[in-house]
Amino acid sequence: MSVNMTKGQAISLQKNDGGTLTAVRMGLGWQAAQRRGLFGSRTKEVDLDASAVLFADKQPVDVVFFRHLVSDDGSVRHTGDNLVGGVGQGGDDEAILVDLQRVPVHIDQIVFTVNSFTGQTFQEVQNAFCRLVDETNGQEMSRYTLDGGGQYTAQIMAKVHRTGSGWSMTALGTPANGRTFQDLMPSILPLL
Repeated sequence: MSVNMTKGQAISLQKNDGGTLTAVRMGLGWQAAQRRGLFGSRTKEVDLDASAVLFADKQPVDVVFFRHLVSDDGSVRHTGDNLVGGVGQGGDDEAILVDLQRVPVHIDQIVFTVNSFTGQTFQEVQNAFCRLVDETNGQEMSRYTLDGGGQYTAQIMAKVHRTGSGWSMTALGTPANGRTFQDLMPSILPLL
């Protein structure tokens, strides 16, 4: 059963049977918003990019994004860049896979971001979401709708972080501005 998350809400990544998740997928989906013009409605393609920044003790140590598809240790993998969104028609347009068992012990947080590399704002996006899926069985565990529209070009979506002997996910939903994950670092650090 999937949980529709709200900003700031956290869920444990413990399975219902008491076991722990071994692999998760953070999926991102979006569509270009319809724009009304003089000659009817139209859409303009929107290129959003998902990234995962790996932190150890609040210090960034690695990143996975469309130009670096696999983390240095191999535990986090981006499935590839989607330049237009909406291709999955409600499914994931970009996804980042995390093998939780392979994440090195010094990595304590993985922050997921989305940004418009071309600088388009979220006013030009509709039906945007991120979701966490148990990669072993394909079951959606949680979904966070990226609301709002707005004049920002990025959003810090969520973080997966260690809690005791397991992992939790927290929906962040923090608007930001920037074309790349590097531009978002000043907005990410206060959320760790």
